[in-house]
Amino acid sequence: MYTVLGIIAKPLGMLLNLLYGFVDNYGISIIIFTVIVKLCLYPLYIKQIKSTARMADLQPKMQEIQNRYANDRETMNIKMQEFYKEEKFNPMGGCLPMLIQMPIIMGLFALLRNPMRYMTDDNMIFAFHESFLWIKDLSQPDPWILPIIAGVATFFAFTMNRALQDSAAAANQMQGMTKMMQYIFPVMILWMARSFPSGLALYWAVSQIIQIFFNIHMSMIRKKMKRESEERKIREKLEKKLSQ
Repeated sequence: MYTVLGIIAKPLGMLLNLLYGFVDNYGISIIIFTVIVKLCLYPLYIKQIKSTARMADLQPKMQEIQNRYANDRETMNIKMQEFYKEEKFNPMGGCLPMLIQMPIIMGLFALLRNPMRYMTDDNMIFAFHESFLWIKDLSQPDPWILPIIAGVATFFAFTMNRALQDSAAAANQMQGMTKMMQYIFPVMILWMARSFPSGLALYWAVSQIIQIFFNIHMSMIRKKMKRESEERKIREKLEKKLSQ
C-alpha cells in the first residue's frame, strides 16, 4: 500500500519541499501547495461535472430507449451505444476524472499524515513542527478550531457539489444517500481532523474552501449549459415543425 502511494506521495513531497525552500514557512507552504494541486485537478473536476450535466440532458431520450426495449436487453444495449455515438457522449466521462483524482488525494493524505516517510530532507524534520497562527505544532492535532473549519468548509463544498449534480437521474436515484452523507461526511472530517496532524487538517480545510469557489464558478457554467440546452431543444422543435 505504501509502495503504491509512494509513487504519488514522493513527487508531491518534492514539490512541498521546494515550496518550503522559497517560503520558509511550513503552514504557508501547505496552503500554496494545496492551491497548486487544486488548480491542477480543476480541469478534471470540470469534465466530471459537465459529463454529469450532459447525462441529465440526455436522460429523457435514454429513458425512452430503455422503456421501448425493456424486454430485449441486447437490442437496448445496441440502441444505447448508437445513441451515445450519435450524441458523441461517453457515459464513463464522469467516472474517469474521479478515478484519476482518487490516487492523488490518497497520496496527499499519505504525505501529510506521515511526511517523514516520503521526504528525506533533514531541514523538513524541523519544519513539520513549526507553529502556524494559533497552532503551536503542525505535526500535532489541533483539538477544535481547524477541525471545525475543515468540517464547515466540507459541508458547504459537499452541499454545493450535490446541488450541481442533483439534476442528473443517477443523482436523483441516490438522493437519500447523498443527503445523508451531506451531514455525516463533514462530521466525519471534523472528528478525523482532531486526530490527524494539523498540517493535514490545514490542507483539507484550504482544499474545501477552494472547492467552494470552484463550485460557484461551475454553477455559472452549468447555468449557461442549461440555457444553451433549452435553446437547442427549442430550435429542434421549430425545425421539426417547419419540416412537416
